[in-house]
Amino acid sequence: STAATTTISRSMVEPIIIIIAPIIVPSRTTTSTTTTAATTTTNEDAQENVYFGVGCFWHVQHEFIAAEQTLLGRKDNELTSLTGYAGGLKADKEGRVCYHNFQSIADYGKLGHGEVVGMTIPSSAIRDFAVEYFKLFGDVGERVDTMDKGGEYRSLLGLPGGRKHPMFDQVEAAARDRGMTLVDGKGNDPDTLGKRIVYVMDTKKFPFYQAEVYHQYHNDFLSAPYGKQYNDLADVAVDDGRIQITGCPDRV
Repeated sequence: STAATTTISRSMVEPIIIIIAPIIVPSRTTTSTTTTAATTTTNEDAQENVYFGVGCFWHVQHEFIAAEQTLLGRKDNELTSLTGYAGGLKADKEGRVCYHNFQSIADYGKLGHGEVVGMTIPSSAIRDFAVEYFKLFGDVGERVDTMDKGGEYRSLLGLPGGRKHPMFDQVEAAARDRGMTLVDGKGNDPDTLGKRIVYVMDTKKFPFYQAEVYHQYHNDFLSAPYGKQYNDLADVAVDDGRIQITGCPDRV
């Protein structure tokens, strides 16, 4: 596979972002930036905020955007899957969690977070999205970017209530079908490389923090570019408010 023959890591090809413009700091009420439901639902099938992480979040977002389009029939302005960070015990004093940066502002790795993709989907779709998630581990039960090592790239998923979520048994069954084991995450958890495990997080205790605009709808370095139409969806989502300005060093 591509991952097996590639010896470079994302850190070797991806520049650290530097910003010289004033940083916009979000209010306390937006400490955890989560996506908003794109469609109206009934109480029987409420929209829920969940997240999934397995290695670099660029390709994971691409796969879940495709899942939203295929499984839910969502249009471009209804897509909710965004890259972000989760699984750490805290943010900085301004409520920020940021990508690695020269200013050392709220570095997600130092704060104990991992890369994830958060989305808002119907409760009834959680099983189907879990199935898509575990496909990302392939037949060997491993992330594709094995050259990226550390807790930032660990495998984790977040559900409201964690293991107590009504759909958890179906998520666990999807994991078992792919030879994966779900374990309770405690926060700041170590890498899962080579262990075939996924940490289960309670999103109420370990919320999703949206990543910078720069990391949204980004091409993955292990595959061909996704194309301008895909990349441009970031600007559309910024304009309509689905992507928020985080206050972290960014391209905007």
